[in-house]
Amino acid sequence: MKLGYNEIMIVSKYFEDIKDFINLEIGIKRFQGNMEQFHFNPIPLNQYSRKLFPNIETFHIYKKENEIFEDGRIIKYRKKEMNEYKNIEYTRKYRNIFGNTIQKEVNSLGINCFYECNDIQESEIPTSVSKIENGCFCECSSLKTINIPSSITSFGVGCFYHCGCEEELKKNKTIPKNCFYI
Repeated sequence: MKLGYNEIMIVSKYFEDIKDFINLEIGIKRFQGNMEQFHFNPIPLNQYSRKLFPNIETFHIYKKENEIFEDGRIIKYRKKEMNEYKNIEYTRKYRNIFGNTIQKEVNSLGINCFYECNDIQESEIPTSVSKIENGCFCECSSLKTINIPSSITSFGVGCFYHCGCEEELKKNKTIPKNCFYI
């Protein structure tokens, strides 16, 4: 079996040193130009070895110590550090990690988010929340007070079923009856 251009390029991707690339091109005449076929650097490059890969479109940095070129031929895009999330659902998983306080960035409270959470006596729902999912405060028997802002437009089935303040919440005519049964 003979190696063709494609096969040798695949093999040479695993070379670890520029000397291997040079030896391949010098030693086997038909593989001259192998380095020119690469559109990415298969090994870390320095000023010298960079010239041997003239068609690089994607520059890989393999280690922090690798040389970075700032001559304008390589354009670096930095990921923005502050990303903005516009639809945040507070779930049971996140509550177990971050606690029972609902942050003002939260838009909805997930299914069973506070289910059987008996260590809360009161809950302050921020006005950013527009949706309370099914069973959200279900079986929260220690919950005595909870504010329901007018921003909430969607209530899930059983979201206040058997919660400690269920009787008080039933007086609120904006809360549908299906919030109190499963």
